[in-house]
Amino acid sequence: MPLFLRLKLRTVSKKEKKDKEKTAKPFLKWVGGKSQLLSTFQKLYPKELKKETIQHYCEPFLGGGAVFFDIAQQFNLKSAKLFDINRELVLTYKVVQKDVDLMMEFLERYSSEYLALTIDRQKEYYYEFRTNYNHQRFQIDYNRYNENWIPRAAQLIFLNKTCFNGLYRVNQKGEFNTPSGVYKKQHNPKILNEPNLKQTSKILSIADIEVSSFSNIEKEIKKTSFIYFDPPYRPISKTASFTNYSEKNFGDPLQLELAQVFENLDKKGNFVMLSNSDPKNENKEDSFFDDLYKNYNIKRVAANRVINSKVSKRGKISEIVVRNY
Repeated sequence: MPLFLRLKLRTVSKKEKKDKEKTAKPFLKWVGGKSQLLSTFQKLYPKELKKETIQHYCEPFLGGGAVFFDIAQQFNLKSAKLFDINRELVLTYKVVQKDVDLMMEFLERYSSEYLALTIDRQKEYYYEFRTNYNHQRFQIDYNRYNENWIPRAAQLIFLNKTCFNGLYRVNQKGEFNTPSGVYKKQHNPKILNEPNLKQTSKILSIADIEVSSFSNIEKEIKKTSFIYFDPPYRPISKTASFTNYSEKNFGDPLQLELAQVFENLDKKGNFVMLSNSDPKNENKEDSFFDDLYKNYNIKRVAANRVINSKVSKRGKISEIVVRNY
């Protein structure tokens, strides 16, 4: 190979490595996370983001935050509003935003203790840790940021990385009840990712992060914004149902309420995008979302289904993306 080609290849390789190091990714695994769809979504974002005529972003169902991190690193955002009704999730985001270094000290300790154990002892450690985590929630003042939030955030990240499939699930009492993940010793989970946590902390500096329902978003939007809704998906089958991100389920009445909020935001001149399950995966006659958003642009995109009690029913499905532009 000619020398100039070899030099060119090495230069590209360094650039790609550098770009990869700069790219922040969600620090939590989250059911319904959009990392797998980002390459598709990037083609669907409003062009006004690139033109910088939109510099305000809002995401009322924050979850893993994949879309926020993607947009914040691609475009010149001046501000973002990130909401979720899950107070543990919001607590963790705010700690990563404000006190990431202190939080990582706790996370490093939990990680070191866990990884030093045998597989059987790791399982015991996890369940003891989960029990303590659930008991300690009564000692947390969720309304006021304080030093107790810092280890609490580290505990949630630890549980998220070591539980089954990164599944955040609570029972009706509000107790986190996801079972332990099963990891072979040579494939232990990466519990502490220091470079990524530091990078996400920097990106979160532009954000207002609060515990809030999607229904409150209208009064929070002061300027023309890009709003992305990623609600708990409407179940496409009984075995694929998962809406228990909090003590309350997200059923059809809330889907209808959300559609009204979508319409109201549209009328106020905002750019709005929403994703959800496609009922036609299971029933070709089910036009729930086609009827609900008939006045908007509906696109079906391919995605991987991972939440199903039957492994045979996981795989490629379609999801819907609704836009008002």
